[in-house]
Amino acid sequence: MALIERFADLVVRVGVNLQPGQGVILRTDTAHLEIARAVVEAAYAAGAAWVEPIWSDGPMHRSAVDHTSAEQLSASRPWALARIEEWRRQGAVAITLLGDPDPHVFEGADPAKVAARPVEEAAAMRRAFFDGIRWTAVGAPNPGWARQIFGEPDVDRLWQAVGTAMRLDATDPVAAWRERSATLAARGRQLDKLELTEVRYVGEGTDLTVGLPAGVRWTGGGMVDAAGVPYLPNIPTEEVFTSPDRHRAEGVIRVTKPVVIAGQLVTGLRVTFAGGRVTDVSATAGADVVRAQLDTDPGARYLGEVSLVDRDSRIAAAGIVFHNTLFDENAGCHVAWGQSFPFAVEGGLAMTADERAGLGLNMSGVHTDVVIGGDGITVTGSGQHGTVEIIRDDEWVL
Repeated sequence: MALIERFADLVVRVGVNLQPGQGVILRTDTAHLEIARAVVEAAYAAGAAWVEPIWSDGPMHRSAVDHTSAEQLSASRPWALARIEEWRRQGAVAITLLGDPDPHVFEGADPAKVAARPVEEAAAMRRAFFDGIRWTAVGAPNPGWARQIFGEPDVDRLWQAVGTAMRLDATDPVAAWRERSATLAARGRQLDKLELTEVRYVGEGTDLTVGLPAGVRWTGGGMVDAAGVPYLPNIPTEEVFTSPDRHRAEGVIRVTKPVVIAGQLVTGLRVTFAGGRVTDVSATAGADVVRAQLDTDPGARYLGEVSLVDRDSRIAAAGIVFHNTLFDENAGCHVAWGQSFPFAVEGGLAMTADERAGLGLNMSGVHTDVVIGGDGITVTGSGQHGTVEIIRDDEWVL
């Protein structure tokens, strides 16, 4: 089976774990046409009732940024909200193909307009993901993404790296992912037993202490929906993660991998937190687009995720910087500002938004992961059972 067919099979069978008769929402760039066709074929072969491709295109989006206002770009559309609700009601699954074909397409554009998104639609889609829609996001190789990594559009070389990261080189990729998922899930159970109240990340340029809400739960190795169907929201995934108390983050982070925000590459990023809030941002490139995103809504400056990743990672084994957050975040420990995960606290999915906020969970229309791990990173956790070392010099030691 060719890599592209293995890719599509894994996305459908493990990513969303498609069940016969379900509908599929496929969100993809026009640059991913060949891969999108393979995913559609795999979905129908697995029994999909329908597949609805939703296309995006960087140059088309640039036209919108250049010729419309931030208000227009942020406006929600009633028909789009109704469509999301219908997908949720039908119990569809959602597949998103990532892999920026041109990270420079927004160079010179107004950062506030580049960062603008229909916030209400984004929030509705997140709610649907938490309540009825199984989903997965995967990186789709393309020439532009390959050029960003290698300096040339060597898609074959990129496929080899993606194949390593996604375990497509295993005899049975589906079985390999089920085994890795079990390991990550076991780590999550270990952390739950510790009943931690805070975690601290220390490394070169980083010293961040983050508080955790009462009843916090750690997730690793995928999720299980209300019907008991397991799925992997991200492929690849090497993390164990949870959501912090939005009011309790103190210190500074040095982001160790480039990150793409609103289509722009951000490098050399440093972020300072006080009282849970981002208070200062600096970067060698892209600081303006970060600041614009942090001003998107009141919750954007607060953390929504803390994550643990050690050196035993297929992304790290690939030996390259992917310039893609989905991959690079799984090469090292990371945090994310923006939306929290309702399932991060016991009973959180059944709570109202006010109840979640009362526990310290954050609400926002954005969720941006930034990597702070790698060689030298140490993570400790503290709680009623004392302080324990979780990761030492990028190695899981708990």
